[in-house]
Amino acid sequence: MKEKKCFNQEKYLVFGKGSAATDPAIENRVFNPVGGLECILSILRALRMGSCFSVESRNPLPSSPTTTLGIGKKKNAKKRPPGLRSSSFDSRGDEQLRRVAGRMFLNGSSEVASLFTQQGKKGTNQDAMIVWENFGSRTDTVFCGVFDGHGPYGHLVAKRVRDSLPLKLSAHWEVNRKNTNDVLREIVGSLNTEGTSNDASMNLEEAEKNPEIFQTLKESFLKAFKVMDRELSMYANADCFCSGTTAVTLIKQGQHLVIGNIGDSRAVLCTRDNDNSLVPVQLTVDLKPNLPEEAERIRKCKGRVFALRDEPEVARVWLPNNDAPGLAMARAFGDFCLKEFGLISVPQVTYRRLTEKDEFVVLATDGIWDVLSNEEVIEIVASAESHSHAAQAVVESAVRAWKHKYPTSKVDDCAVVCLFLGLHSSTTELSEGKNEEDDESSSTMNLDTGKDWSALEGVSRLNTLLNLPRFAPGEDDENQEPGGKA
Repeated sequence: MKEKKCFNQEKYLVFGKGSAATDPAIENRVFNPVGGLECILSILRALRMGSCFSVESRNPLPSSPTTTLGIGKKKNAKKRPPGLRSSSFDSRGDEQLRRVAGRMFLNGSSEVASLFTQQGKKGTNQDAMIVWENFGSRTDTVFCGVFDGHGPYGHLVAKRVRDSLPLKLSAHWEVNRKNTNDVLREIVGSLNTEGTSNDASMNLEEAEKNPEIFQTLKESFLKAFKVMDRELSMYANADCFCSGTTAVTLIKQGQHLVIGNIGDSRAVLCTRDNDNSLVPVQLTVDLKPNLPEEAERIRKCKGRVFALRDEPEVARVWLPNNDAPGLAMARAFGDFCLKEFGLISVPQVTYRRLTEKDEFVVLATDGIWDVLSNEEVIEIVASAESHSHAAQAVVESAVRAWKHKYPTSKVDDCAVVCLFLGLHSSTTELSEGKNEEDDESSSTMNLDTGKDWSALEGVSRLNTLLNLPRFAPGEDDENQEPGGKA
C-alpha cells in the first residue's frame, strides 16, 4: 500500500489547506457599495437585517479553484442579483435553528439516535451530520443525514447543506401532501426532458406499488435537492465551483423509511433473519462513475470517465478537454465545474417498509466504509456498551482499522449516525391505521443482503484530483472503464 498523495481536508491534489472553521455565530458582512451615501445606507441596511456570512470565509485560499484548474467560469454565467444574501438564514435565524428542540448536529445521543464525528489527519473535518426528531412538527418523524464535503471549501458546503436541506425538504413535504400523483408525473416528465430519467427511482410503475407517503416524500426529495444545489451556485460564502458534498439522508415516519442519496456515503439497515441472526441490508448504492448508467450519462454530456493507471479501481470524472478535476463520484451537491458534463445532484430515492425484525440504521461517510464492511459495522453497533456510545464505537473502530490496514496513510474524516428503530414497542401507535401487509418489507432496490457496492474495497482514495500526475491519457485511455472493464 503506497502513501496516499492527498489530504482529506480538500480531497484535491494541488490546493493548499482551506481556512479552519471558527465560531459560526460570528457573521461576516458582505455588500456591494455603490459609493458615498449609498454605501453607508447599504451598510446600515445590512447591519439592521443581519448578515449570513460566516467568519469561516475570512481567510480565503491564496488561489481560486478556477485559477488553479486553468479553467474559468462561463462568461454568461448567471450573476447573483443585487442584494441577494449568500444564505437563507440571517444571524438570528441561524441561532434559532441551533436551539430547535430535537435537532442534533454535534457529537451526542438521544433516546432514538447516536451521532459522532471525528476529524482525520488531513486537515479540517469536512464531514457533517444531523439528527432531527419531531421533524416537520410531526411527533413520529425523524430526519437523519450525513454529508462528506470535498474540495477547498468542502467543510462549508457540507455544513450549509446540513442546515438548509432539512428545511427545504420539510417545506416541500408540506406543500406536496395534496395531489401527489399529478405532481409526481410532472416532475418525472421534467426530469425526462433533462435527461435524468435513467435513474432507477424515476418510474411511475414503482410509484403505484408504494404507499402515498413515499410518493409525497419522493417528490419532496427531488425538489429539495434541486433547490439546494441551485442555492449553492449563488453561495458567496464559499466557491462551490470545485467544492461539493455527498448527502445520504432519510426520513422515518412510523414504519415508513424513505432515503434520498447522492454520492458515496452509505446507509445500512441492521435486521434479523429467520435464525434471529443480525444481517446487514445496504439501503443505498455508492453512486460512483464506475456504475454503467452513471458513466453513460456522463459521457453523453461530453464528460470523461477513466481511472489512473496506478489507481485502476477508482473511476473518476474529468472535463472534456482538461485533465481535471477527477471527481470520484457521479452525483454531488456543488462541483459546478462538472455540472454541464454529466455530474448531477438528482437523488436516488428509495423506500422500505420497516418490520419488527429491523433493529437500526447506520448512516456514515466513506471514512467508515473504506475500512469496515457492512457486517463489521452492524456488529460494532449491536455490541456497543449502550446506544449512546454506538456511533462513537464505530468511529473508534474505523480509526483503528485505518492505522492497522494502512499505516502509511492518513486517517480520513469519519461521521456516523445510528438511528434505533424500536418498532417492537411502537408499531401499532405509528402505523396511522393503514391496513397494509406487515409480513414483508417493501423496497424499491433489490440489493443483495450484505453486499458492498463500494467501487473500491477497503482502500482509501482521494475524491478529487486537479491534475494528472505522471499520466496523460491517450484516445484509448479516455473511455477506459475502471478496473479494465469494457
